[in-house]
Amino acid sequence: MKIQQFLEHHGLNSNPFADEDAQTDQVFKGGCIRSVFHPAWDKIYGNPAEPATSVVFGEKGAGKTAMRLQVIRRLADYNADRPEHQVFVVQYDDFNPFLDRFRESFSGRRRRIDRALSNWRLWDHIDAILSLAVTQLVDRILEVRQARHPAARDEPLPIEKLDANHARDVLLLAALYDLSTAESPGTRWKRLRKKLRFPTWKSKWDIALGGVVAAITLALFAWLGRSNVGAMWPWVLAAIVAGWLPWAARIATFTWKAWQIARNTRVLKHAIRPLRKLLLNFPASQLANQPLPRSQQTDSRYQLLDKLQSALRAMQFEGIVVVVDRVDEPYLINGSSELMQALVWPMLDNKFLKHPGLGLKMLLPAELERMVDRQDREFHERSRLDKQNLVRSLAWTGQSLYDLANARLKACAADGKAPTISDLLDPAIDVRRLKDALATLRVPRHLFKFIYRLFTTHCNAHSDDAPVWRIGQGEFESVLALYQRDQDALDRGVGAG
Repeated sequence: MKIQQFLEHHGLNSNPFADEDAQTDQVFKGGCIRSVFHPAWDKIYGNPAEPATSVVFGEKGAGKTAMRLQVIRRLADYNADRPEHQVFVVQYDDFNPFLDRFRESFSGRRRRIDRALSNWRLWDHIDAILSLAVTQLVDRILEVRQARHPAARDEPLPIEKLDANHARDVLLLAALYDLSTAESPGTRWKRLRKKLRFPTWKSKWDIALGGVVAAITLALFAWLGRSNVGAMWPWVLAAIVAGWLPWAARIATFTWKAWQIARNTRVLKHAIRPLRKLLLNFPASQLANQPLPRSQQTDSRYQLLDKLQSALRAMQFEGIVVVVDRVDEPYLINGSSELMQALVWPMLDNKFLKHPGLGLKMLLPAELERMVDRQDREFHERSRLDKQNLVRSLAWTGQSLYDLANARLKACAADGKAPTISDLLDPAIDVRRLKDALATLRVPRHLFKFIYRLFTTHCNAHSDDAPVWRIGQGEFESVLALYQRDQDALDRGVGAG
């Protein structure tokens, strides 16, 4: 008996439980993403008009990736309905490039990932988030069609609303944090400057001074010095050198600044010369007292974050939502609880998590939740997790998994059909027993695996010429018992899932 034959008999066009990863799950994306939510959804999502932080712990398969996709989809709908009060969304879920660059900033034994991560700090997270946000912002200002960003509208950004100071701030942020590899940094920055109509001619005064002094000196030498070339020549050279000294001093100053920035933005990969060339485009008056990430501290990063938020507000973005996910997936972390803790703990800072206009949706592995209670008083006073919309467990009840199974069946049903999970089972399995059984599975991924295995076992036990359209109670209980054994092995770390 074929599974497709069994499904078609019950009015299903496809198997609702064949896919286990929300990233590639077309049933979820097509039929459930806007309608099926975890019971804690409202607390996690919050109100986009006032972005707030949520810290969520969930075991593998609990739906963290699905929730990330749902947050982004709901925010995309929110932005579509409120173009004058949008939310800027940043996905902070690919840590590999940042960890690689961070590790490269160390040498010798300090490059061991455990030793390197012991030096990871909050400002490294802020640098990474700023780089993602600024790269997205520049892409959208330049209308780069190849780039796709979460919850972004297709309309061009209203850059005409930016004043001169906002334009300077965006260009400064782009010089420091734009990580696009689509074109050279200089070419992309110049395109951005032209788009924002930001003048840079005042920054060339030292070059103009050196050229004018050299021209006047050589002209005077040609007029007065012919009769005494030997005596006049040293004075000519001295005058020319003096004319170019301001330019040389400015080059030296900005080379030093570029070196400091490259050294202290450890999750980025700045080349000193291109960075210096970009910074030289700003007149000295425009960079006076401007924050630059020249040291390992958070103050300048908060100020740069404020500049980004101010520019975004001018372009009708009321807040920023940063979705943090997949902290267990980087190859250098490799699922290690201790390494995840070293990476995540610096971000758990109440000042950062409660930064005005910024909301972090932190979807973290359950292993970290067990470590929270073992932390000292200083950690709890710094993080204030009690104020962060904390969800300690993304567990699902039997009732919520029952509703989820029915929702997926409905999403795959043919027109006019509305099968439920009970319709596929023998009437001897009452709804109460079914919900109790599903409760032992805990999370959607185990639910999908169990029901898929149940379908497969049932169809393999019957032939095409003698089909049985309902799964018997004995079959159900035996498959459940075997699956619970495998689930227990997985929980103990000795099974493949």
